[in-house]
Amino acid sequence: MAPAWGAVISMSLGVFGLVGAEFLPASLLTPIAAELGVTEGMAGQAVTATAAVALVTSLLITAGTRHIDRRLVLLGLSVLLILSNLLVAIAPNLPLLLTGRILLGVALGGFWTLSAATMMRLVPERHVPKALSILFSGVSAATIFAAPVGSYLGAIAGWRTVFLAAAGLGALVLVVQLATLPSLPPRGLSRLRTMVEVLSRRAVGLAMAAILLVFTGHFAFFTYIRPFLETVTGAGVTAVSGILLSFGIANLIGNYLGAFLLERSMRLTLALMPLVMGTLALALAGTGGNIAADAAMVALWGVAFGAVPVAWSTWITRAVPDEAESAGGLFVAAINFAIATGAAAGGFIFDASGVGNVFMASGIVLIAAAVMIVTGVETRAAVKAA
Repeated sequence: MAPAWGAVISMSLGVFGLVGAEFLPASLLTPIAAELGVTEGMAGQAVTATAAVALVTSLLITAGTRHIDRRLVLLGLSVLLILSNLLVAIAPNLPLLLTGRILLGVALGGFWTLSAATMMRLVPERHVPKALSILFSGVSAATIFAAPVGSYLGAIAGWRTVFLAAAGLGALVLVVQLATLPSLPPRGLSRLRTMVEVLSRRAVGLAMAAILLVFTGHFAFFTYIRPFLETVTGAGVTAVSGILLSFGIANLIGNYLGAFLLERSMRLTLALMPLVMGTLALALAGTGGNIAADAAMVALWGVAFGAVPVAWSTWITRAVPDEAESAGGLFVAAINFAIATGAAAGGFIFDASGVGNVFMASGIVLIAAAVMIVTGVETRAAVKAA
């Protein structure tokens, strides 16, 4: 078959819109909290709500839509992206804002669960790696642009305008997908018990526990980075936007660094990244306050985290080759559970004792993850079903 590159690009645009919308609250936390009359810790639960719903969706969508053309499912998820951002933009209170974020969670969890399998149907097997690299470029682009642009535009035009712009981007995504996505009739009859069987494998269970720790530590840090930069570092809006931009660019560099390191040692790559991130979190918590040093550490964190999704995605293809799709669904669920846990726990710690202790807790969790990976995660080329 001929590769459907236009459809692949439309999927990458979808990733850009979804990931950008997911993390916009991290760059707009302060003004959202002020206008809605809630604490920043409470406003941070906008990230928690999205992640919690994405977790549930990632586990249920394959079975729940097993009789529906995947093209229609993906288009429906893009409609939810638009509606979510519109609801947030007009929300007069926190409950309605959280409702919008719940819709985003459905779109996000569903899209990520179906994305890899969709790539495999849009291009011949030999082109799948290239297609996946295009898909993940949407994540990198969102990381680079969403937070700094959201922060800057929010300061100029207000945070509601940022979410209206995100809804406009979602509309563009929908139009491109309508024009390029071919019909994708469902294949097979997926069941939840397949995921249970995969998770019961010792190697997979330990890896998912490590993934939970890594992403929980990261998102406890990332969700509350703006309050840290404003209150501890003393950075203004322009400086915050610049630091977040450097984080995004560093994250893109980390993608390529991860691929480079994986060619040498998977275990080293999996363990080194959370070790570096944990060390940086503890350093920021203990010595933060110098804008140049803090900016450099945040950028280095971006490099380290950029390698993490690449490394774990590669681990799935090598360690669970017989059930890569089910393992991928578990991966998405684990990440979103970690996002919810990290954002929620970070919010409680923030309100109770300040943002410095959020970073301290993040560092401890990440170093614990590195230890678990070194001592328990299986990284041989293939793990067979028991």
